[in-house]
Amino acid sequence: MALVNVVPSRAPKTASKTYGSHRARVIGLGLVFLWFSIGGVAHFAATRLEMRIVPPYIPWPRTAVLVSGLCELLGAAGILFKATRRAAGLGLFVLTIAVTPANFYMMQHADQFGVPYWALVLRLPVQVALLALIAWSTATPDSARRAA
Repeated sequence: MALVNVVPSRAPKTASKTYGSHRARVIGLGLVFLWFSIGGVAHFAATRLEMRIVPPYIPWPRTAVLVSGLCELLGAAGILFKATRRAAGLGLFVLTIAVTPANFYMMQHADQFGVPYWALVLRLPVQVALLALIAWSTATPDSARRAA
């Protein structure tokens, strides 16, 4: 499925800078889409594995994994359409923050997961970059102008 209402058929004749920025935003949307669509599928394909990283103080880990996976898939689909892009972006932003405790839990108990500690530490700034990418790539032209 192509990104709907995002990619122009050809570059505008007068605004190559705008087109370059537009192209970068499309690439950003593609990365966000891939991140959350693959992650969302993983919640269903490897539910037990995903449940292991849910901190013990969160009730109903299976439900938490399935609901967050569904939210990831809905958000990924939502950013494909101009009409729902901003709302989906906000939802993915909040969801990314909401799953942060699982990242810290994994880092605190790295020996239980077979993942090098350095990779779990590196995950935190990657998550901050992901938040920035979500905010930037899903911003509407009006919200992007206000932020500038």
